[in-house]
Amino acid sequence: MKNNDRYWDCLDQAMEASHGGRTDEALAWLDEALRAHPDGAEAHNGRGEILWDDGRIEEALYEFETSLKADPKFITAHLNRAELLVEDMGEYERAVALCDELLAGHPELPRLDRGSEGEVYYLKAKAVFYLDDLEGALFLTRRAMKTSGEVPVYRAFDGQILFELGRFEEARRSLETATALDPESGHALYHLALVLERVGESEGSERAFEAANALDPQQYPLPVSVDLEFFNGAVSEAIDNLPRSIREYVEDVPVLVEDYPSDDLMDEESVSPQILGIYIGTPRTEAGPTHQPTDVTRVVLFKKNLEKICRDRDELIEQIQITLRHEIGHHLGLSEEDME
Repeated sequence: MKNNDRYWDCLDQAMEASHGGRTDEALAWLDEALRAHPDGAEAHNGRGEILWDDGRIEEALYEFETSLKADPKFITAHLNRAELLVEDMGEYERAVALCDELLAGHPELPRLDRGSEGEVYYLKAKAVFYLDDLEGALFLTRRAMKTSGEVPVYRAFDGQILFELGRFEEARRSLETATALDPESGHALYHLALVLERVGESEGSERAFEAANALDPQQYPLPVSVDLEFFNGAVSEAIDNLPRSIREYVEDVPVLVEDYPSDDLMDEESVSPQILGIYIGTPRTEAGPTHQPTDVTRVVLFKKNLEKICRDRDELIEQIQITLRHEIGHHLGLSEEDME
């Protein structure tokens, strides 16, 4: 039997507890709400949001889907489910399909206002981005902005995509707009730092890295900065640490160090400007028995990109070893799956 007054009162209590960081209390109030109204879509969605924040991903998905069974037109649960699939479950194709269903305007699904329609385009853009369709992601992000207006997170994502496409000046303009709209967006500041680094504005880049780090040190650690002598020494050590059975196959393959991939390399190899390393040449499994490495054959490690993903020198040394072995694996003909 449904008790509406009790249901909504419990939801209010749950929201207050959740905002106060009292997760267990919030869940208890939501359970009480569901006793008053077992098919309460809002209560199931609320449970999903709390469980999601707590890292209980599968349970959160179950709650969002239960919410939608109770009320297929509840847009908040639709958006939560799609975002969860993209951000935490890696189910990008499924997220795209769900977004397409929402955009198709089926009568049994919610009718989208401009804000929610923009959010659906944005979530689809993120899924498509992770599926490596950068141009498609850019198109969808701009549809989101055209639909919903100048939303800071959409503009920041536009800049991120442009950066990945190597369109650095365009990325800079988008990210400067995003940071003007939301000066406390760590995501926008961090990607602005990446862009400024690539266009040679080191002081501006450092300030943006520091600003992003101040907002979220865990998400945006400051790059580890080492001199070239230290980095080259770590590379030499990584080569020396290779098993002897591997070293004999790579003696003629030079290992080079560059700050980051050149524009030409990104175009030729279709790689991200944030790539850590690359093997260029013919894998041994594809070469003939008398094949010798050419002047083109090489492994390149990208110093600044490696520095950005490490929190200290020890971690940098370890990551250099991991990246070197990974690229040598490509030289030996191993696939990405073989090296996992």
